[in-house]
Amino acid sequence: MEKKRISRGTLGMMTRHRPTMRVPTGHPGPEGGQDDPGRTKTTEAHALANSVGEQIRSLRRAAGLTTVELATRAGLSNGMLSKIERGTAHPSFVSIASIARALEVPVARLFASYDNRRDCSFVRAGQGLIVDRRGSKSGHSYELLGHLLSGEIYVEPYFVKIEKSGSGSASFQHTGIEFMYILSGSMKFRYADRMLDVGPGDSLLFDANAVHGAEEILNGPVNLLSVVINLRA
Repeated sequence: MEKKRISRGTLGMMTRHRPTMRVPTGHPGPEGGQDDPGRTKTTEAHALANSVGEQIRSLRRAAGLTTVELATRAGLSNGMLSKIERGTAHPSFVSIASIARALEVPVARLFASYDNRRDCSFVRAGQGLIVDRRGSKSGHSYELLGHLLSGEIYVEPYFVKIEKSGSGSASFQHTGIEFMYILSGSMKFRYADRMLDVGPGDSLLFDANAVHGAEEILNGPVNLLSVVINLRA
């Protein structure tokens, strides 16, 4: 049986691979693929570096410091600090911590403007959520004025009304920091072993882990704004 002879050119045509279709970087592929993760991470890194740099520059200027002064305090070269502020250098966490210490701010403050999550709670007058809290049955009523869903801090703003029957209720104790602003009325307010006479325009800020509350209503009802701040679990 005579074998067919195949020319080199024909063999090349038979074995040559078709060109592979390339999908432009950063765009979905024909099968609905996602963006190139490498490029996405690089973009995010640049955005973070720019955001941190802008925050450092803003805080430095607010503190009245030159780049030389801040660099000296942070133990960095002036050139490196300038690059960090321009977002062209990616500093180590140690360098970030040193800069924060030199600016006398928490490290998280330098990343504050990078967090794009923004929650907003809007409550119209008289439409707050009536909440049944400890104390509600002893002359206290609570109206929750708003809430946020994200972030590490949990904030509870209340409009509180304390009737005459709320006297002698200095037994509240809970976690967090509490701020109070007296809108109307007056009372004797106990905090731990202290007794305070408070009235319209007075404010209190205290660690809510200590025993506190209205010891005596002098001119009721007492209306006040209470804001309780806790770390989100």
